[in-house]
Amino acid sequence: MRLSEELRNRTKQFSSSVIRLYIALPKERVEAAVIGKQLLRSATSVAAHAREASRARSDSEFCSKLDVLLQESDESALWLEHLAEDCGISTGNIDPIHGECSELIAIFTTIVSKLRRR
Repeated sequence: MRLSEELRNRTKQFSSSVIRLYIALPKERVEAAVIGKQLLRSATSVAAHAREASRARSDSEFCSKLDVLLQESDESALWLEHLAEDCGISTGNIDPIHGECSELIAIFTTIVSKLRRR
């Protein structure tokens, strides 16, 4: 099973948007820098796991890679929420990224669910 080029590109765009957000975070604020780094790790991992899933040799390996992608996506959502709610980072910068994160979670959850029902 392979992911569509569109989904591979969406996960890459998601990680790219997080990279740009991270660069714009106020580095003098320790809490924003620490949470931003956590976000950077988890969000870039989403794209990496999408690429890995595309190279899966079986449906079970594919689902396994997507399970990790889903964990990293959910973690990314948490860090985005902390930046907005606890660090006071403008939600105008975060909301579109958080929305895309939620959409990716929904898409990949559906893919995994359908595959496991087969």
